Amino acid sequence: MSDLRDYDRWHHLYDDPGSGLSWRLNRVQHYITQFLDQNAGSVRVLSVCSGDGRDVLGVLAGREDASRVTVTLLELNPALAERARVTAAAVAPQTEVSVRTADAGNTDAYVGAVPADLVLLVGIMGNISDADVQALVAAAGQMCRPGARVVWSRGRDRDDLNDEIRNWFADAGFSDVDYATVDVDGSRPALGVVRYDGPPVELAPGRHLFTFVR
Repeated sequence: MSDLRDYDRWHHLYDDPGSGLSWRLNRVQHYITQFLDQNAGSVRVLSVCSGDGRDVLGVLAGREDASRVTVTLLELNPALAERARVTAAAVAPQTEVSVRTADAGNTDAYVGAVPADLVLLVGIMGNISDADVQALVAAAGQMCRPGARVVWSRGRDRDDLNDEIRNWFADAGFSDVDYATVDVDGSRPALGVVRYDGPPVELAPGRHLFTFVR
């Protein structure tokens, strides 16, 4: 873990309204809001490598129907996970929020949290190897109910792998819903939304999905 960036400090970059991270946060919250507005009834949300959960929790804080949403946040960093717990209790007390301080790179972390209706794979794919990105996408169907939405991100600063990622999602039974990019403050973030059109897939426990390398 010592070779990785300080993710606790890194999260403060969200506070800069002109940053690429701020754009990404606002866009992710737009997709979450849109999904909740379009889907009535109970909704299960899974956020992988969730950080402090500010994207999901920020949306739920402003919704009168937040009690119909169940949220699982997977975050390995103890400080960020604890911040998410405190925030959830303060801004979304009517929502069932489970914060798991767990390694989302192993499928054991997902037991009991899947299949979900909305899956967030944000802030992951630019920090793992290309092979692990492909493995994560291939396993994404195990996280989803049929018809579920997945929001994913990968910046285009170093290299642009996103066309390949979109093809990998298609191979895994997903179809494109939206794809958005921007060039801002020296960064080139991108977000995609896909719908799972495949059949139910049982979660395979004990499987390695990815390892953070930066």
